[in-house]
Amino acid sequence: MTLQPFIPSRRFLQVWLRNFRVWQKTATASLASTLGEPLLYLVGMGYGLGHYIGSMGDAPYMVFLAAGILAANAMNTATFEVFYGTFTRMVRQNTFQAMLAAPMRVADLVAGEIVWAASKSLFSGLAIFLVASLLGALPGESAFWALPMVFLTGLVFASLGLIMTALSPNYEFFLYYFTLVTTPMALFGGVFYPLDTLPLPLQTLVQELPLTHALAMIRALTMDTPLLHPIYHLSMLIFFVLTGYAIALHLLRKRLLV
Repeated sequence: MTLQPFIPSRRFLQVWLRNFRVWQKTATASLASTLGEPLLYLVGMGYGLGHYIGSMGDAPYMVFLAAGILAANAMNTATFEVFYGTFTRMVRQNTFQAMLAAPMRVADLVAGEIVWAASKSLFSGLAIFLVASLLGALPGESAFWALPMVFLTGLVFASLGLIMTALSPNYEFFLYYFTLVTTPMALFGGVFYPLDTLPLPLQTLVQELPLTHALAMIRALTMDTPLLHPIYHLSMLIFFVLTGYAIALHLLRKRLLV
């Protein structure tokens, strides 16, 4: 069995470029809507709740929260894009059918959509990074290196979200994923409080979630704290990307090539 059908060609960059050019026309509105909620959490909870909490571990709560907001925003932005953006291009606009009529393979479409969604995570993450830096919430000298991790987090959740897009019959179907997957990960994955405050069985469960691995890397970089098992965290994130990509590719090939 050859791996060629699973490996995208360089033409996936054309998919990325097409999406980028469309996004440029509404970039201001898109960034405003994407950044609104995370910035409200950062400022409102960082200052308001942070006033009562004080410090979380060895850092102010604002600093602790900033890393969580970066990771959660990357998850939500990538997921939202592969749900509503990709589904619209595939079903409503028939963009995928037009691309497949050109010298383009399904693997190119899947890779292009995943990388584009991760790029949107990076764009919004960079804006949050700048605001958080101005607020003094990213004091670590290595904080800048959290941005590549934001992009990797986007790749993870774009790959996983695209599986649902390949299965979805309509837009309402995505609400199940938000309710059952991304929202619980944000609530229990260490975004707003340390994992060691959870009951031990729940700690064991959330330790293996993709957001937990991403947040462990991002928080260590933004806070300059020691990171235990970095190779393990990176390996797990790469595993989620490759597994999500392979499953999404298989499902989309069945859906598009009828």
